[in-house]
Amino acid sequence: MPGTPSVPPHGNRWFHRRVAIPAALAVAVLTVPAVSPASSASSISSAPAPSAVAAQSRHTSKPTVVLVHGAFADSSGWSGVVARLRHDGYPVIAAANPLRGLDSDATYVSSLLDAIPGPVVLVGHSYGGEVITNAAVGHANVKALVYIAAFAPDQGESGLALVGLNPGSQLGEALVVRPYAVAGGGGADGYVDPAKFRTVMAADLRGSDAELLAAQQRPVDLAALQAPSGVPAWKTIPSWYLVAGADRAIPAATEKFMAHRAGAHTVVVDDASHLVMLSHPGRVENLIVQAAKATD
Repeated sequence: MPGTPSVPPHGNRWFHRRVAIPAALAVAVLTVPAVSPASSASSISSAPAPSAVAAQSRHTSKPTVVLVHGAFADSSGWSGVVARLRHDGYPVIAAANPLRGLDSDATYVSSLLDAIPGPVVLVGHSYGGEVITNAAVGHANVKALVYIAAFAPDQGESGLALVGLNPGSQLGEALVVRPYAVAGGGGADGYVDPAKFRTVMAADLRGSDAELLAAQQRPVDLAALQAPSGVPAWKTIPSWYLVAGADRAIPAATEKFMAHRAGAHTVVVDDASHLVMLSHPGRVENLIVQAAKATD
């Protein structure tokens, strides 16, 4: 399997090229785009600052819900879910996943968990599932893990090791790679080709919404998707899993395999694309609430 694309020599300007990446590599970079579609914008309210959520959690019997996005996204991709959770009285933090490396991303989320008093329900979508699998280890306050069309790796596995289990991904030819430079080094970032974004990621969203999401992607360092996972938190923490039944990115069969292996309480949304939290935010929120109530 080809490795991560190399970065051009120092001094070269950023360039943009489409590369043929095997489905195994391409699928692993999936996650929620940066903003939710316009169709749900009317229901979105701004999320409180983390300090405000921490203060609130001291005065409520409900656990804090921490939502972790993946590649091509920021935390606003959870907005429809956040609005529903807050309406139901749950304190919520939509974490800013750095997308620079599995170990460093998990360490960042772990530090956030350290700062939250009381019980936590930890939720991840796609690559965010890899992050929560590692970040939750050693945190007694994390009472439930919720995977939303997400990777749930076992020890030593990466996203690349999981996506080849079953056919069905259409992302292999849709990855666009741009090298980036930072002080002392650099890497290669992955994006989804905007022309193929709706077909691969968001087939059940309006075309105009998918176009906005494609234009507002936030990339992931491809090296993050090749890193082996550590001891999985799902072996000791109860898990829930939502399978996106019409996922053209991570095949539904692979999602079902990971859910079964983790012993997760599983629901299937038959007609859902990979971006199920945007097309079915109510179904996603329902599963999170089930997990939260189980912590009582």
